[in-house]
Amino acid sequence: MKHSVSHDLGQERAKQAAEAAIKSYGQKFAKYSPQTRWVTPNRADISFTVKGISLSGSIEVQAKTIDLDMDVPFLLRPFKNQALSVIEGEIREWIDKARAGQI
Repeated sequence: MKHSVSHDLGQERAKQAAEAAIKSYGQKFAKYSPQTRWVTPNRADISFTVKGISLSGSIEVQAKTIDLDMDVPFLLRPFKNQALSVIEGEIREWIDKARAGQI
């Protein structure tokens, strides 16, 4: 599942927003054992476990987009659109916080 969220922050501020979001959600959803590992300055591998199902993917911060790529197991594919809507909403919230100087 690939998805891009556009932004106007520039790559550095967008990365700060992404890092703040990842940290916040890591604390908020600790029961899902979220893991994040930055493999390049602007790309992180992410993973977590929900109801015994492991999910993994990546997030890459570009100059004008934040790109997500998640491996979605067959059993969870019916929920893909709902998940994308929630994820995009959360990313946009952190973009707005960065734009407002809250990050």
